[in-house]
Amino acid sequence: MSRTIRLAFCGVITALCTVTMFLTGLISIGTYALPAFAGILLIVVVVELGVGWAWPVYLASSVLSLLLAGDKEAAMLFVVFFGYYPILKAQIEGTHRRVLSYFLKFGVFNAAMILGFFLSIRVLGVPEDSFTVFGIYLPWVFLVAGNFVFAVYDYAISSLVALYFQRFHRYVGKWLK
Repeated sequence: MSRTIRLAFCGVITALCTVTMFLTGLISIGTYALPAFAGILLIVVVVELGVGWAWPVYLASSVLSLLLAGDKEAAMLFVVFFGYYPILKAQIEGTHRRVLSYFLKFGVFNAAMILGFFLSIRVLGVPEDSFTVFGIYLPWVFLVAGNFVFAVYDYAISSLVALYFQRFHRYVGKWLK
């Protein structure tokens, strides 16, 4: 496979990630779903070209998302977690035991969400008191609930990788050769 084809393929995936992140400004409910979908697009790069090609796609998509996305919170979520998690997931699952990989994945998720919370307050200017309702400090509730949602997201990514191998890998692999 020539380097030119690999680079063009990565450019297409970067463009798709950027367009998906651009749509966050047009689809208000997409603040969480669209960054997750944009990150899932990186699975194709990981499967077809490897993690060495996926990291530059993530970096380019992150920069373009920060510049072009209408919803800056969605762009921050892509940069802080959803953009790199499919790449990191492949690396974690490939080198660690099952229990250790779950510990690492949940550790990465929790660290990223806490960082995202503080970036929302400090950088995006979201008032901290807006997270308190009826005396309940909601970020902790969201973090606990987020761990359950993350477990479903992690399982969904694994299922999508299996589906990709079953249905699309043979066609995309032939095109890239």
